[in-house]
Parts: sequence; structure tokens; C-alpha cells
Amino acid sequence: LSGGLSSSLNEEFCLDDNNRIHTSKYNVLTFLPINLFEQFQRVANAYFLFLLILQLIPEISSLSWFTTIVPLVLVLTITAVKDATDDYFRHKSDNQVNNRLSEVLINGRLQSEKWMNVMAGDIIKLENNQFVAADLLLLSSSEPHGLCYIETAELDGETNLKVRHALPVTSELGTDISRLAKFDGVVACEPPNNKLDKFTGDLSWKDNKYPLNNEKIILRGCVLRNTSWCFGMVIFAGPDTKLMQNSGKTKFKRTSIDRLMNTLVLWIFGFLVCMGIILAIGNSIWEHQVGDYFRAFLFQDEVVKNSIFSGFLTFWSYIIILNTVVPISLYVSVEVIRLGHSYFINWDRKMYYSKKETLAEARTTTLNEELGQIEYVFSDKTGTLTQNIMTFNKCSINGKTYGKLFSPLKKIFPLLFSYNKFQFYDHSLVESIKLGDPKVHEFFRLLALCHTVMPEEKNEGKLIYQVQSPDEGALVTAARNFGFIFKSRTPETITVEEMGKVVTYQLLAFLDFNNIRKRMSVIGTNDTFEFGGEGLRTLAIAYRDLNEEYFKEWFKLLEEANREFDKRDECIAAAYEEIEKDMMLLGATAIEDKLQDGVIETIASLSLANIKIWVLTGDKQETAMNIGYSCNMLTDDMNEVFIISGHSAAEVWEELKKAKEILFGRSTGFTNGYAFCEKLQELKRGSTVEESVTGDYALIINGHSLGHALEANLQSEFLEIACICKTVICCRVTPLQKAQVVELVKEYRKAVTLAIGDGANDISMIKSAHIGVGISGQEGMQAVLASDYSFAQFRYLQRLLLVHGRWSYFRMCKFLCYFFYKNFAFTLVHFWFGFFCGFSAQTVYDQWFITLFNIVYTSLPILAMGIFDQDVSEQNSMDYPNLYRPGQLNLLFNKSKFFICIAHGVYTSFALFFIPYGVFYNLAGEDGKHIADYQSFAVTIATSLVIVVSVQIALDTSYWTVINHVFIWGSVATYFSILFTMHSDGIFDVFPNQFPFVGNARHSLTQKNIWLVILLTTVVSVMPVIAFRFIKVDLYPTLSDQARPLKSHRRQPRRTSSRRSGYAFAHQEGYGELITSGKNMRVKNLHPTSGLGKTMYNSTSWIENLCKKTTDTVNSFSLDRTVKL
Repeated sequence: LSGGLSSSLNEEFCLDDNNRIHTSKYNVLTFLPINLFEQFQRVANAYFLFLLILQLIPEISSLSWFTTIVPLVLVLTITAVKDATDDYFRHKSDNQVNNRLSEVLINGRLQSEKWMNVMAGDIIKLENNQFVAADLLLLSSSEPHGLCYIETAELDGETNLKVRHALPVTSELGTDISRLAKFDGVVACEPPNNKLDKFTGDLSWKDNKYPLNNEKIILRGCVLRNTSWCFGMVIFAGPDTKLMQNSGKTKFKRTSIDRLMNTLVLWIFGFLVCMGIILAIGNSIWEHQVGDYFRAFLFQDEVVKNSIFSGFLTFWSYIIILNTVVPISLYVSVEVIRLGHSYFINWDRKMYYSKKETLAEARTTTLNEELGQIEYVFSDKTGTLTQNIMTFNKCSINGKTYGKLFSPLKKIFPLLFSYNKFQFYDHSLVESIKLGDPKVHEFFRLLALCHTVMPEEKNEGKLIYQVQSPDEGALVTAARNFGFIFKSRTPETITVEEMGKVVTYQLLAFLDFNNIRKRMSVIGTNDTFEFGGEGLRTLAIAYRDLNEEYFKEWFKLLEEANREFDKRDECIAAAYEEIEKDMMLLGATAIEDKLQDGVIETIASLSLANIKIWVLTGDKQETAMNIGYSCNMLTDDMNEVFIISGHSAAEVWEELKKAKEILFGRSTGFTNGYAFCEKLQELKRGSTVEESVTGDYALIINGHSLGHALEANLQSEFLEIACICKTVICCRVTPLQKAQVVELVKEYRKAVTLAIGDGANDISMIKSAHIGVGISGQEGMQAVLASDYSFAQFRYLQRLLLVHGRWSYFRMCKFLCYFFYKNFAFTLVHFWFGFFCGFSAQTVYDQWFITLFNIVYTSLPILAMGIFDQDVSEQNSMDYPNLYRPGQLNLLFNKSKFFICIAHGVYTSFALFFIPYGVFYNLAGEDGKHIADYQSFAVTIATSLVIVVSVQIALDTSYWTVINHVFIWGSVATYFSILFTMHSDGIFDVFPNQFPFVGNARHSLTQKNIWLVILLTTVVSVMPVIAFRFIKVDLYPTLSDQARPLKSHRRQPRRTSSRRSGYAFAHQEGYGELITSGKNMRVKNLHPTSGLGKTMYNSTSWIENLCKKTTDTVNSFSLDRTVKL
């Protein structure tokens, strides 16, 4: 290897041998055993396998084994094919990534090598616009001082460029292949982890140790930008990379209905056992008292002399016969319905984003109904709520405001500019520039001068700005479009084209931005609330004239501050404060952090649906709050906005205590560290304390404080306060903290959660939530690959939940209620019959009817209802979000609903058996002959059952389509067709043992009495249901009943105004030093007199360079006695 990793570190943790990644679950050899093992973990599949084994025992089976094995194999096959298809696409994606090519230094020369063969210690060459194959230590680059620029959109969703620095000692290696091949440095570093913004380690080389941090590392998933080439040594490969560490393990997700069904299956099995015991006891009693009289007529080998043993065998026989209370076709139907719902999402053209040609995609088919039960949405900010695009919307110059926010309700025509599709909605500003207003010119001159933007001229002469923050890009672009074009810069000069005239300014000092001063060069505040209240980021623009004597005196103060050791930063800040005063306020800018289309309306609609939205972002607090106000998640009308920013557990405890006192009053005690378990149990039980709190509250908490709030003794208090608040914003949080917050709400609120994001830093959150949604935008596809659903814009979440989610939940609940009713009505007829057949485990129906009832006669109508039914239109679903509430409260299918369905089924089975039995007890046909035989009785009950369940599903269907009509009435016609065919003479001649009911259908169904019995049974079974539903709709209408006749008249939400600070500048400290030192500037672009030739390859600090060039500048003051700062 060209480089290496510390052997001592290798003893502590094992590094992956290569760079291959695996996101698939199976291979050719392991698919069948692992998949079958997973499928038989489902209670129902294990239950049906057990029944199949019982049916293979002839002493207890009165049904053929194919009645169970055919549907069981069908279910296992369908599920296996679906799982294999999903895993095939995972393999395909893995192979596409693993087979990418990189240039690797092997045996002293560069060779193309597949990503999967790259190993830790290899040296890789990257070229501009290439993806980074593994986590690399940057060794050298084409840029001065070993700098390189990267885009981290795949990791954190941010498209602005970031800078990485090589160590000076390795940057000298350049492109010298021979020297790079001999590089034998050893890196000792932290073990693999998922912290994207942190790295600790050191490089041992040539008897020296060099500290390493995150600024020296390029992570897998980044893209090299504006850098011709760079070399790096692989630190972590494959699963060890931070990108893959953030991916986490794929969790098996199941819906709440699935979990409930597992419980119900166990209950039904218990009920089945109880029925079997009752009938077995009846059989033992009957055999003991009556059976002896009939044993003489049985063959010798069929005689069971022990009545208790007879009851034992009868018990298992009835377990087989009555197993249809939970038929395996239930699970086949559920999978088909879910697949149909998934295709509806994929085909929805209203969730198609034409700009990116991106469709919505259901990446899983097992979670659709869970979309109708969401209570908490956890959202990233950058790239999810916002476009990560800043636009210059307003400004105030010399007391006059320019610019208007665009509103589709007002016909305001924008000014269109050629560069960057810039638009500004105020013509008067252009007129002021044309008239030569000095204040306006000075304003845009300052915008063109005060920044850290780097210009780059393409081959075709096109000027491109490389920006460290999108805010700066918006300001410099605005100046450019209004005639003040930033052309170039050196460490000592800035060149601007002002209204066609090129002017070069000498840069004397650069007072860099930091988060404490919140300023760069000169900043002031005045009336910024006007813009900030509209959700715009505001910056004040000011200037000051300095004379020669003052500047020299101040600069000496700055030099002294830089010589301090103990309090250097504080002294420099004091020097900056000294000169940044007595400013002349020139104006203010208002930049919009552009929200995605429809974000405000979507959040408002979801809030009306009682869905709480928590924003979990890595951005700073000001930026996060600014977006909160932009989205109307935060408003001035709120009773209180709690800001938790404590740096210790005690401080966080105090802040939470104060918040709780405001919410509940000072009499409310605060839970101590020893009582949190009891508090968490209350939260688990779904405490309704929050319902007693009135008013709107919001909670803002940063990453440091959140770390303490998630500790065991504080998490119950944090969760209680957060769940009461209407809005929760967590800022400066790590990917792990995002997942911890989701897990906390999942575990202790027992609420259905959804996480939505667009970057690799959102993957943990997406995988932790019940539902994970990935935004497939410009910020990469890592979140999409880990998600359950994906689309291109946040606004589509409204339609996904309120339409597709609500309909899926509604349809699945209706399907389950009907299915359990239908099968209890079908199966319990055997139970009643057992009391009249000597408990002999004889079936009421022909075994072919038992086999075909769920597969053919009733499968298609229930599928049509489960796939197409809807209680209200999609427009009403969107217009009345409160219709979403039943899903959150789990009202449409729960344990009580299940028992109601069972009771309905028991009643229907009672009517189906006893009405025909009572009529047949002493019935003669029209020809005077007796027709009360077993086969006629079986045909009558079977026909009544098919008609009753068909009428019932017709009553249950809310939305009729052609498919519903064809399936319902077609199934009835199919039943009669098959019935007459199976009872025909022809099929009996071919299969005499399988079709014993010869001619019975023709004989029975030609009797008027039989049809009167069928009619009476149908009326008695259905009329109570009709009467109950009419009364219920009239007296206790549901939300859907109330919404159907209404017309849409929703008022569109709009952005509100508030009197607050609009400061939010997405800028980082350190870029001023890069500019004044010249480290980020290529030699060919430098000003001829800059003298950078000396400074580029020495280690003098930026302030020493500043001192040197200032000496030259001060000597020129005799020509120009003042300079503008």
C-alpha cells in the first residue's frame, strides 16, 4: 500500500477489506431459506402450515389437503417474488455504485480500478466533477496551498461549496507520481462513526506527527468542484465510510394494522380452540350415550370404542373445518390491495414534478394504510422545506424602500435581467440608478465589495460566482444585475465594473464574519423588522470615512491584539468593535430563503389535520427560526416561544422548568431525576395533559441542549413540553440526534411518525420513523434510496397523506371489517350444524364450495372495494383536513370494531343455518316429495350465503365503478355457473369421487320454496343492518357524512407579518482569512502588484501579510486622504 493505517488502531477496530457496499438482503443461495424464515415469522403463515400438517392426517381430516396448500403456496410465492424483485433492484443499485471507476496509484502508476476494489491506504486521483469513492485524507490538489472545493449535497443537502485544506507538508507532493508512490505516512484516527462534521486523528510521516481534523478529510458522496485534480489517501472504505455509517441498518417496518391483526389472529385461534373444545365435549357425550347404537354399521377399522379419544380426534377435525375464520386468502388480498394503492401513488400525475421529470414513487408496498394515521411529521429544512436558493427581494436605501413581494393575487410585472434569471418587482430602483442617485450607487457598490465571493471566468468568457453561502450569492448577483459587477479579486484588491466603468479598490483589512458579532466588515441595524416580519433575511448596510491618523492608530491596536496569547480572540473582537461604530446607515437588504412551492399551504393543511410538524435541522438557530416564521409555523400571535439553549444539564433543566411553569402554572411540580420512569409510563399510556393546556406555544432547542434533554432524567419533561407545543424546531442537531428524537416520540407517545428529508444526514431519521419519505431533488438521492416513499417537492406530502394515505386506511379498514364478517358468517354455520350431526365433524357445504368461497366467489368484489372505494372525493379530502382525524384515533378498525364485525357474522350465520333448517324440518316439494335431504340443505345455505354477502358488500360500497358492478354481480353469476357445472352429470361421469352432488342444483333451485327460503334468509340477515345505518347517519353522522354535501370554500393561507428581527446569515467564519492570505487564489488571476509570489509558499499569517500591504497603502494616503470602510 502507498499509505497505511496505525496497527494499534487496527487492533481496536477492524476495517473493511474493500470498498464494496451491500444494501441487499439476499443472494442466490440464501434467498430461499432466509425469505421462508422471515415469512413464517408471521403468525398467520405458521398457523396455516400447522393446519396443513393436520390435514395430512387421515384420521382427523374431513377436508382435502389442497384446500390449504394451494393458497399457502400462492401467498408464499407472491411474497417471495415481491421480496426478490425489491432485492434485485438493491443489487442493481449496489453493482452500479461498486463498478464505478477511479484512478488508483498501483505499483507506481495510475490505473483505473473499480470502486469495490479500493482499499484503505490506497492513493486515489480525483478530477473535477467526480464523486469521491471513499473517505480520503487530502494530500495535494491543483489549487494553491493544497485547497480543494467540494459539494456535499449527498451528505447534508447543501449545494454551496465547501473548502478542504491539505497539510502543507503533503501539498508539496503535487502531481509527482514517484513521490506519491513512496508516500509511507501512517494515519491513526478515530474508529468509523456517523459524525459528518467531526474527524480526529494524526498523520505520522518523516518522524513528525501532524494533527488531522475534518478540514483535511473528503467524505464519500461528495463531488469535487472547481478543482482540476486532487490526490487523497483512503482512510475508510465501504461500510466504514461516514456516508454508509449514516445509512444504518434497514429496519423491518410493519403497520399498526399488521400488529393488530397478529393479535386478532391469536384471539381468533383461541376462539377456534374454544369452539373445538365445545364440539369435542359434545362428541364425547354423544358417542357415550348414542354412538353405541350406530357402531354396528361401521367397518371394523373405523370403530373408535373410546368416547374420550373420539372427542380428541373430533377436536382436531373441527380445528381444520373451522380454520376458515382466518383464511389464508385474507393475506393474499391484503397484499394485492396494498400493491394497488402503491400503483395509485406511482401513477398520480398531480404528484409529478415536471421541472425534474420526477414521479412520486412508493418504494414499499406494505405501509400504505399507515399514511392515513400520521400524528407527527419530522422534517429537515434545507432542500426539504426550502429550495436552498436565495433571492434579493427588497432593499431600503437612504430611508426609501424598494421592491415588493410577488403575489399571484396582484398583477405586478417583474423586471427581468439576463444573468441568473434575476427578477425584481420594482421599476423605481432602476430609475434611481439611471438618474445617478449617489446613495443608491453607494449601496450597490458596497454590495459588490463586502463579501467573500470568488469569481471564476469560464472559457467562453462567462463570469461565474463561487459562493460560500447562498446569502452572499444573492447580494452580489443583485449588485451585478443593477450595474455593479464584481469582476475579480486579489488578496489586496477588488475589481468592480460600475455602470460600465472598471474600478479597482485596494483592500486594506478584512473584518471577517463570525456568529458572535454577526457582522462582516460593517453592519448596523435600523427598522429591519419590516422585512424580517415577511420572512426575509435582513442585513444592514453602512459605511464610515476614515482619516489617515485614525486608521494608523487603529491598526496598531489590531497588531497588538494579534500578539496576545491568552485572550487573542477577545482582543481582536474588541478592535473590530472599536472601528465598527459611528457608521452612516446607508440601507438594508432583504433576501428571501426561497421556500419550495406550496410549503405554507401544506403545513397549514397538515396542521388542520392535527398533524404536528417538528423541524430537525443542522442549521443555526436564527436561520431555522426565520424559516419557521416564513412557513407560519411561528407567529407573533403565539402565547410563548420557548428557547432552550442551556450548555449544561442544570441550565436545560432550569429552562424546561420555566417553560413548564408557564404552561401549567407555578404550582406544577417539576419531576426530579428519580421519578422520570413514572412520568414516561404516563406518556406511554397516552396522557391527555396537553389537552388541558390552551393557547399556541412553540419550542426552539439547539443541539447542545437537546443532548442534555435526551438524557434519561430529562427526556420525559422535554417530551411532555414539546408535545404540548404547536411547533418544535430543533437546530444544530446531528443525524443521530434526529433519530433519537423520532425514537423518543415513537416509544413514549405511541404515535405514528413520518420523517422527510433529502440528504444523507436525514437517513437515520428516515429509517427510524414508521414512514420515511425522501425528497428527490437537486440535493442527491441518498435519502431517497433509504426511504419508503419519494417525490420531488414537500407540497406533495399533503396529497400523499390526506388523499392516498386516508383512502388507503379507509379502504383497508373497510376490507378487514367485511372480511372478518364474511368468514365468520361462512364458518360458524359448521358450528351450529355440529349440534345436529352428532358432532361428527361433517361439513355443511360441499368441499369444493369451501375451497372456492374465498378464492373465487367472494374475492373479486372485496378486492374492488379495497382498491377503489372512497367515502369522499379527493378534492374534499384536501379541502377538509379534519377528515384525517379518524385514522389518527384509529376509529375505523380497532378491537371494538372487530368484535362488532364478529357479532354481525355470528348473527348472519345463525340466520343462514336456522332459517333453512326450520323450513326444511318438515318441507315437501311441489310434487309432494320430501326434499329435506343433506345435499339440498347444503345448496340452499351456500346459495343464501353467496347472495347475502354480495348484498352486504353492495351496501358497504360507497363509490361505485364499472369494476365494482362487474365483480359483484359477476361473482354471483360465476357461483351459479360453477354450481350447475359441478352438479352436472357430465363432470360426475369423469370424476365420480370428487363431485358427488349429482343433479342437486337443478333439482333444488327449481323449487319455489327454496327461493323463498333464500329470500327470507337474505332479508333477515340484511334488514337490521340497513335500519341501523339509516338511523346512525341521521342521528350520529360521521365527518365523511357531513363533508359530502359541502362545497370547497377554504381560504388559502398566506405569509403573515411580524415585528421581529429578521437576521439570519448562512455564513461561516474563516473565509476572510483565506481571501486576505491569497491561499484560495490561483496565480494566473493575481494582481501584478500583489506581491503574492512571496507569500504563497511561506507560512506567514494573514495578519502579517495584511501589515505588510497596509504599510504600502498608508504611504499612498497623501494622494487620497480618506478611505471608505
